[in-house]
Amino acid sequence: MSAPFANIRVLDLATVMAGPVSATLLGDFGADVIKVEEPERGDTLRGLGGKKGGNLFWAQEGRNKRCITLNLRVPQGQKILARLAQEADVLIESFRPGTMEKWNLGPDRLCELNPRLIYLRMSGYGQTGPYRERGSFDRVAAAFSGVTYASGEEGGAPMRSGFALADYMGAAYNAFSVAMALYERDRSENGRGQVIDLALYEPMLRSSEASAVVFDRHGVIRERSGNRHPAAVPGGVYRTADDSWISLFAAPDPIFRRLTTAMGQPELAEDPRFAAADGRRINGEELESIVSDWAATLTRDESLAVLLAEDVPSGPVNSIADLFSDPHVAARENFVEVPDHSGAPLRMVGVIPKLSRTPGEIRFSGRPVGADNQAVYGEWLGLSSAEIAALREEGVL
Repeated sequence: MSAPFANIRVLDLATVMAGPVSATLLGDFGADVIKVEEPERGDTLRGLGGKKGGNLFWAQEGRNKRCITLNLRVPQGQKILARLAQEADVLIESFRPGTMEKWNLGPDRLCELNPRLIYLRMSGYGQTGPYRERGSFDRVAAAFSGVTYASGEEGGAPMRSGFALADYMGAAYNAFSVAMALYERDRSENGRGQVIDLALYEPMLRSSEASAVVFDRHGVIRERSGNRHPAAVPGGVYRTADDSWISLFAAPDPIFRRLTTAMGQPELAEDPRFAAADGRRINGEELESIVSDWAATLTRDESLAVLLAEDVPSGPVNSIADLFSDPHVAARENFVEVPDHSGAPLRMVGVIPKLSRTPGEIRFSGRPVGADNQAVYGEWLGLSSAEIAALREEGVL
C-alpha cells in the first residue's frame, strides 16, 4: 500500500523546530517535503545542539526532506516561490506575522494562485492579538502557556522541561491540522484548501489538564508541587538503594492496595489516613515519605520486580543511554539505523506512530543545503541546468 501522504507535496519554509518537525512527521508518512532554505546558511536547526550536536540534530529532523535554496528577500526568489506554491498541496511557514505579506507571499495571494493549497502559519503568538509580532522560542512559549509556572519544586523556581516539548507538541498539532485540512479539502465539493493559524504556546495551554476550569469555577491556581500531583497520591519518582530512580503511580484505591502489598505494609490500606483517596491527598506528605523510605531499601531492579509482580504501574527513570540498551525499546524499533549524508551509520528515533497497513519509513537522513536544487527545480518548474546555474550566480538560489 502507498504511504498515507504519498503524492502530497509540502513546501517547508519554516525554521528551527515546531514548523520544520511538522513537515518531518508528514515526510515520515510519504509526503514529498521540499525544504526551502536560505542560500549557503540554511536552516538554523543545522547549527543547534552544540559542538557534538550540530548536524546530528539536522540528520534526524531534516530526514525525508529534499533540500533546495531560495532567497525570498529578492523579487526573483519571491516569484519562484509563488510558482512552487502553485504545484504544492501544503505550505508551512514560521516567520513573524506580516513577513510573508511583505514579500507578497501571504495566503491571500498564494491561495488565490492555488485554491487547493493548505497554508500553515506557525508563530510564537499567532496571527492575531496584541502580541502577534513578538518573537518566541520553546522555553518562552512554555512559560507563557502556564506550564512552566506549574513545574518545579514546591516553593522553588519555575522550571522548564528537559526537552523542547512546546516545539514538539506544536509539530504534532501542526501535522494533525494539516491532515484534517487535507481530508476536508479532498472530501468537499469545492476542493479548496484553507489557512491554519497556530501559536507556539497553544498546544502547551491545551495540555494544562483541568487548570483552566478549576480556576474559572473556584479561583484555584495550579502551583508547583515537584514530582507530586496535587490531587493524586501516591505518585512520583523515588530514589532507590543503588542511587537510581523509579517512577510509580498508585492513586486509585485498588492500585494503592496492591502497592501496600508490594511494600510488605498491607496495614497502610486500612489506615484511616490513607484508606481513601481524599485522605491520601490530605496526608500526602506523610504517605510519600513512607513510600520513599521503602524505595530506598531496594535497588532499582529489585523494587520494580516487586511492584510489577503486584501490577503496580511503575518503571525506571531512564536516561537516553538506558533507552539505547532497553529490550522493549529495541523490540518496538524506537531507534533505527540510518546512513547520514556521508554514508556513516547513525541511530535515531524511528517513525512514530505505527500503522499496520501503511507504515511510515525513513527514506534518508537530513541532506546538505541545496542538495536537491537540480532535481526539484527541474521536476516542479521544468528549469534547465543552465537556468538553475544562472539563478545561483545571481544569488537567487
